[in-house]
Amino acid sequence: MEEYSTEEEQVEALRRWWRENGRSIIAAVIIALAASFSWQTWESSQEGHQEEASTVYEAMLRAIGIGEASVNAQMGVNLAEQLKQNFDGTIYAQFAALHLAALAVNRGELPEAEDELRWVLGKAAKGSDAEQVAQLRLARVLASSGDTAQALAILEDAAPGPYGASYAAARGDILQSTGRADEARDAYMQALAQADSNQEGLNFSVLQQKLQSLTPVAARDLKETVSGQLDMSEQAPAITDPVETLEQ
Repeated sequence: MEEYSTEEEQVEALRRWWRENGRSIIAAVIIALAASFSWQTWESSQEGHQEEASTVYEAMLRAIGIGEASVNAQMGVNLAEQLKQNFDGTIYAQFAALHLAALAVNRGELPEAEDELRWVLGKAAKGSDAEQVAQLRLARVLASSGDTAQALAILEDAAPGPYGASYAAARGDILQSTGRADEARDAYMQALAQADSNQEGLNFSVLQQKLQSLTPVAARDLKETVSGQLDMSEQAPAITDPVETLEQ
């Protein structure tokens, strides 16, 4: 490293260095500042987008009548469609489509329900609650439409995550509807063994009744092993999703 004997030489060396490197330093600083500003702007925009979607979703719930008498069901449907159209990259849009699917099932319009559920599956992140719930409900819709083979394939191929008991119960219902009683019994037993009342909205009493209708003796034996679970409550907690589980 050069040594400078006088202050004038040091100043001149700094000036020379600045002439050689100053522009590149300024450019780097400008680029860094621009990148930081762009990121902060994008992040702020995303937060605002999510907040707006949340507001629309809450309005949709009120209109559809979640937890209270429906004040304007059609308005709720319109808001759900708005979420899908304007906020399709948010989880709120996926939940809205799950609501629309449930409403379609209630009207007996199974093809429409299937379309909504497949829309969710096209948007939901892999392994997310939205994906797992949509797969479960799609299987039930397909089974109700008569396509039990595809319904069972969905349940068997999917990773149910925390909804393993619900998947097993749905598989039992479908198997029972096709006359495969032994397999249905095994599925119901699996559902009871996996059920966690803190996570899933399964009704233990209903599951036991289904099992008892297939094998009364086995059901009585099983009741003794799960009596602690059965005594916890008459009504199991709701599933961790904003839409009630489609029950057959």
